[in-house]
Amino acid sequence: MTVTAEAELVSANVQSSDSTPAIVSENLCKTYSEGLIFRKKFQALKEVSFTVNQGEIFGLLGPNGAGKTTFIKVLLGIINKSGGSASMMGYAAGSKKCREMVGYLPERLRIPPHLTAYNALEYFGNLSNVPASVVKAKRDEYLELVGLKGREKDLVKKFSKGMVQRLGLAQALLHDPKMVILDEPTDGLDPRARAEMRAIIRSLADRGVTIFLNSHLLQEVEMVCDRVAILDKGCLRYCGSVANIGEFLTGSGKPVQKQRFQVTGDPDLLQRGFTNFQFEVKSIEEGLTTVEVVVKDQADVDRVIDQLRQHGISILGMEALRVSLEDAFLQLID
Repeated sequence: MTVTAEAELVSANVQSSDSTPAIVSENLCKTYSEGLIFRKKFQALKEVSFTVNQGEIFGLLGPNGAGKTTFIKVLLGIINKSGGSASMMGYAAGSKKCREMVGYLPERLRIPPHLTAYNALEYFGNLSNVPASVVKAKRDEYLELVGLKGREKDLVKKFSKGMVQRLGLAQALLHDPKMVILDEPTDGLDPRARAEMRAIIRSLADRGVTIFLNSHLLQEVEMVCDRVAILDKGCLRYCGSVANIGEFLTGSGKPVQKQRFQVTGDPDLLQRGFTNFQFEVKSIEEGLTTVEVVVKDQADVDRVIDQLRQHGISILGMEALRVSLEDAFLQLID
């Protein structure tokens, strides 16, 4: 790809350091033209702005068509932006210097099955202009890091899907990148393989590598990421820590908090006690009913308590539940 004048200017004037953000997106826009005659416009990204710090494990989330893949393609220089700006490690997105500092594991990476693990690293190293001598010097280190020690000379066709993903991650690390972009790295893997991939991701972060993770598996993201950005229809709905997403939603007036009640009383009257509230009966054991209720604030909790008491329902226990990433995600893209 030809480096634009803008990229050359940024690269010439900005030097990457530990304090330089790993990713900066400022009012980033991408518009596609559809059709041969009428050329209908479609905005895939609409003034998206957020920053990823070095050393973070950062998740990019969104439903199908949200703009996640478009965002990554702009970062890697695969497509050109329509407006705004984007940079990685202090260099304009898509510039040669930028790409040299980033490793990439695409979704469903295809590795020729007749190659061994060693051969595969040599193959991808050659495609990335990594000298063969460098590949040979580093291949054992990275195969051990991703859990493939002892399988160096095995054919890829004998590898499980999880092993292929780990080998793909090893190829993304050959040039010692400061940041790695992972596109759906655990999609289609069994629980053990997902756990192994999470452990590898954390070990890379411990080494100071920034991880930018694109995934639709919300539970996986919640377990491994420090912060997340949520896109929907090309717009940024949230950017911040996973732990604070409930506070963000409460401030925006979205009723995603949950309160768990343990109650006893007439089951026919129980539903009346939760009138005007969304609730789910989780269990009924020996007269003790556990119910989770969606509330917006403490005033809602007080109203539920009052309603339960009015209908003769005894409250034996109650507990505020942390808002899960999945709960918040569904509210934000609603």
